[in-house]
Amino acid sequence: MNGLIIRSCRVTDAPGLAVLYHRAVREGTAAHYTEAQRAAWSPAPPSSEDWRRRLIEADTIVAERADGLLGFMTLDLSTGWLDFAYVAPEAMGQGVAETLYAVLEGRARAAGLARLETEASLLAERFFARRGWCIEKRQEVERHGVRLPNAVMAKTLDRKRKAA
Repeated sequence: MNGLIIRSCRVTDAPGLAVLYHRAVREGTAAHYTEAQRAAWSPAPPSSEDWRRRLIEADTIVAERADGLLGFMTLDLSTGWLDFAYVAPEAMGQGVAETLYAVLEGRARAAGLARLETEASLLAERFFARRGWCIEKRQEVERHGVRLPNAVMAKTLDRKRKAA
């Protein structure tokens, strides 16, 4: 993807990433979730201090071009939990998620993590499966009284042996 920049998240990114997240949920997942499910998942762009803290405390990487933010992913490097993986609807299918994920998995391997885990939406499930993730269980989570199906997924990272 021409002109794509991958960088670490800044505190000042939180409002823009909140709008991107909201649009990714409301528009990007439309083929997989009903309007009621999408409205419950993201009634409005998040603006709380908890939102900013989740972005900053994790290893959050951002994809952008000169014209704006295109996506982001977060990983807790102490637990291997991949919390957020979102791409702007207009950038879906253009390699943004693949690039973000490659960087994030590289960081996980560099940190010595043996396993990654996430709760993948119906949209993200295929993306992760193509990268070696396995479904551990299917579940439904409740948001604002509405049930949303997703999959608990995990990936064991190969540990390359170092030469003696």
